[in-house]
Amino acid sequence: MNKKKIDPESSPWAPFGIQLRNFREAKGILQEDLAPLLECSPSHLSYIELAHRPPSRKLAELADVALDTGGTLLLMWYQLKNAAILEGFPEYARYEALAEQIRIFEIDIIPGLVQTRAYATAIEMGYVRQGNGTEKLAEERIEFRLARQRITERTPPPLVHVVLDESCLRRVVGGQDVMVEQLLHLEKLADRPELIIQVVPFSLGENRPFTRVVHLLTMPTRKILAYGEIEQRGYIDRDTKSVSVLAKSYDRLAVEALGRAESLAFIRAARRDLEWMST
Repeated sequence: MNKKKIDPESSPWAPFGIQLRNFREAKGILQEDLAPLLECSPSHLSYIELAHRPPSRKLAELADVALDTGGTLLLMWYQLKNAAILEGFPEYARYEALAEQIRIFEIDIIPGLVQTRAYATAIEMGYVRQGNGTEKLAEERIEFRLARQRITERTPPPLVHVVLDESCLRRVVGGQDVMVEQLLHLEKLADRPELIIQVVPFSLGENRPFTRVVHLLTMPTRKILAYGEIEQRGYIDRDTKSVSVLAKSYDRLAVEALGRAESLAFIRAARRDLEWMST
């Protein structure tokens, strides 16, 4: 059977169709067998794979489950539907959904991969009040962020290593109740074996290796990608030399940071401080 080649630039939805077909073929599933699981006809599925029709959000969600993609297709759907996401970040999110290891260092803000809905909403509504977008766009960004978190539910899950500057815990976002809920969420996540959370206390001072946010992804090929942001754009760094420098600095950061048990105690203490203040 002749397989029609799809030009990824032929349509905004072409990359989605290509990825859907790649996932399906990797599982050895025919269109007529997958279509019922996606609650559509084989012909409709064919049109989507050929980028002749856009997929629905429901189809993307069902396909992620049926093909065990770790949420990749839903992330792609959000990317194409949502112009509100920072330019360059959707590309990072696609790689993140496939990565075997995710390493993050964050300053001031709890990273999106471990945020609660209330915390994410507080951040996005803050942008709206500042005149940087509408409530509709804010809701789209929130849903995109929460959809990313599903990658931790795939089998096997990626190893997620999050290092938080103390400022992430001390900066109250959304009020005390929202912040207490967020810190409780971190405490709960810290019990998961595939998720490492560490804290860099202010006392580390000038010995903290990074002065900016850092994201590192280890792909199934063992290649490491880095993600950074400048102004209003994010970018993927694939250069082996520069990424290697970042990876070594991250390893040093993990050594300098508090250990897992100490970090959990630190987060718990920060949460109790907030609870005490509220009473």
